[in-house]
Amino acid sequence: MDVTAAQPTLAGMPRVRAPRRQLPVDTAARLPVARVCVDVQPAHLDRVFEYLVPATLDERAVPGCRLKVRFGGQDVDGWLLERTEEAEHEGRLVPIRRVVTSGPVLTPELARVARAVADRYAGTLADVLRLAVPPRHARVEAEMDALAPVQAPAAAPAAAGGAWSAYRGGPALLQHLLSGGAPRAVWTALPGPQGDRWPDAVAQAVAACVLGGRGALVVAPDRRDVDRVVAALEQVGLPAWSSAADGGVVRLTAEDGPAPRYRAFLAALRGRARVVVGTRASAFAPVEDLGLVVCWDDGDPLHAEPRAPYPHVREVLTLRAEAAGAAAIFGAHGRSVEAQALVERGWAASVTADRAVLRSRTPRVRALTSVELAREGAAAAARLPAPAFAAIRSALERGPVLVQVPRAGYLPAVACTRCRATARCAVCTGPLGLTGPDAVPACRWCGRLATAWRCSTCGNDGLRSVRVGSERTAEEIGRAFPGATVRVSGARAAAGVLAEVPDRPAIVVATPGAEPVAAGGYAAAVLLDASVATAGDALSAEPDALRRWLAAAALVRPIGDGGEVLLVGDGAERPTQALVRWDPAGLAARELAERAELGLPPVIRVATVTGPREAVGLVVGRVQVPETTVWGPVVVSAQGGSPDPLDPDVRAMLRAPRSRGAELTRALAASVAVRSARREGGTLRVQVDPPELL
Repeated sequence: MDVTAAQPTLAGMPRVRAPRRQLPVDTAARLPVARVCVDVQPAHLDRVFEYLVPATLDERAVPGCRLKVRFGGQDVDGWLLERTEEAEHEGRLVPIRRVVTSGPVLTPELARVARAVADRYAGTLADVLRLAVPPRHARVEAEMDALAPVQAPAAAPAAAGGAWSAYRGGPALLQHLLSGGAPRAVWTALPGPQGDRWPDAVAQAVAACVLGGRGALVVAPDRRDVDRVVAALEQVGLPAWSSAADGGVVRLTAEDGPAPRYRAFLAALRGRARVVVGTRASAFAPVEDLGLVVCWDDGDPLHAEPRAPYPHVREVLTLRAEAAGAAAIFGAHGRSVEAQALVERGWAASVTADRAVLRSRTPRVRALTSVELAREGAAAAARLPAPAFAAIRSALERGPVLVQVPRAGYLPAVACTRCRATARCAVCTGPLGLTGPDAVPACRWCGRLATAWRCSTCGNDGLRSVRVGSERTAEEIGRAFPGATVRVSGARAAAGVLAEVPDRPAIVVATPGAEPVAAGGYAAAVLLDASVATAGDALSAEPDALRRWLAAAALVRPIGDGGEVLLVGDGAERPTQALVRWDPAGLAARELAERAELGLPPVIRVATVTGPREAVGLVVGRVQVPETTVWGPVVVSAQGGSPDPLDPDVRAMLRAPRSRGAELTRALAASVAVRSARREGGTLRVQVDPPELL
């Protein structure tokens, strides 16, 4: 018997692992090198890696497919970007492990846009692709593979443009879309009756694009808006897509679940659906022959992605429109400063209505400020003054009444009854609040109950309200109007966010963005706590307040039908006057002019780096871009309250002209990559144009 001698491992010495034997790989005869984006986190690995394509995977390894590759001693996901004849890497290449999907899930156009978004936000391509491509669902993929080849749609949409006839340039916009043009518009939508509302106008623009032979993409803030657009599209002859008939509309929202979302994604990717309507992540939907992108209410905070690299829908759609040569429409009842900047830069045209049309379509608006209510005496300080009380009582005889409250909950903030100091938690210093009339004060940060609270300033144990939420408001209104039906709409309400309410007398108390639609319009709307709505230190506090007010006012009947809107409280002067005049473009233009004079976004490009002081200093110190200034670092408060005294995070802000914006993001991404390669300590958050500053 042959015995092979082996050197035994010496005691106390590390065991040497024998090198793994590499099996010979039969590579593909044509285009044997695959260029792959590997789904890994470290920023210094944000580049394309090359692998061999085995002959057994030659047919399945198509550009755009999802696959498994060996990386760092383990199998990881990746996307095949392209195949080439020769490799740029001079060393030995590792073969692809396996192909995961049955076909491509990433188009070349979408890959280019993802790269552009990563560069725009100083992120990595893998981070963007995780947002753009939904997780694979094997059963749904098998169902879609079994369908017959793509067939022509059974019917074409109807050519209609009635909703756009009220706007200057509206009919011309539709004609451009129908003829295959690529107009770009920032559109200030009017309120109106059924058939002339904003979802009807969006549907007619999409129908014109589809009649011109191209696909369309519509992105809305939430599911309720998506439902409204889908219903309007069905009215113009674009029904929901089904496996029995191609050419329809698919919904792409995370709330629908993994299977429906992946089914809708594949239907758009394979050209079976011509129109995609969805929420934030649908901005990356792979629409075939994209001819139109639409963003409704680009100022809504739901359009800002909370995951790295934190892209905004507005920026993603502008990049997609430029890459595909597609038309773009950014619409809202208000107007964001960023959308106004697109107009003033000449990137888009402003589409608005004449003043005569505006007056006939909008309700009467009154601002019940302290000056307006001076003759009421002490009653002027009431949260619901006499004119608002009378307006609600009169409007209830004609239909439903909307009451908008800027705060949710019952009493979200309370204070000491004696010294008026804000009541805070004794453990974490978070603000205390009440969730009900008989509830015990609880911390809004840590959730601890303050059963024996005493004021740290004066020792008093009494509490008074500082901020009144929608639940307490509904309770007060119910007592003021006995016998009236009171409904509450909001994320924290018992019934949740209501989509619609019956067209009969009732009082609907809603938080901003949760206002339900009344089929015949509200008889009146009361917008409470104007001073709270315009408070805050964000740059966009005033335009955001006007946007929320106009969204509620647009649900009210026009002045000819007795519609009335009352703004209660001493809000900031400019948004208050803009609401009375119904002039969101004017406020946005003035705000943009001031920011240009002061050197603030969106006139300049801003990036923030947040984390431990040493880590922030290292990253910022490596960014050397001409005309760039650094502000800070400053201590960042923990959860909006007092900073952690043991290890406070800091934030540094980098500012550069727009002409240097691309250089700034490249330099910042390179600095983060160096940090990743050197394994510098601490956790950092890098954001370009962060929403809290805009």
